Amino acid sequence: MNPPLIKTTYVLGEKAKIIKIVLNGFSEDVDINGESYSNTMPSFDILKDQEVADVLTYVRNSFTNKASAVKVSEVKALRGKK
Repeated sequence: MNPPLIKTTYVLGEKAKIIKIVLNGFSEDVDINGESYSNTMPSFDILKDQEVADVLTYVRNSFTNKASAVKVSEVKALRGKK
């Protein structure tokens, strides 16, 4: 099962964390709201900075989430960093 996108710190917390997950992928076990998740997410570094910002802004403001937008400059600053 994949981790939830609704009201979690991964989605609503520090933007750098979710940007890095999209750009670099994610393969660690993680506990969210008392549930353990271990599915691997591949890197989506083929997406342009604008596309990453748009997708993450959408996720951060959908499914009852309310969070600030992800800026292209934030994605650009983290691209290539682990």
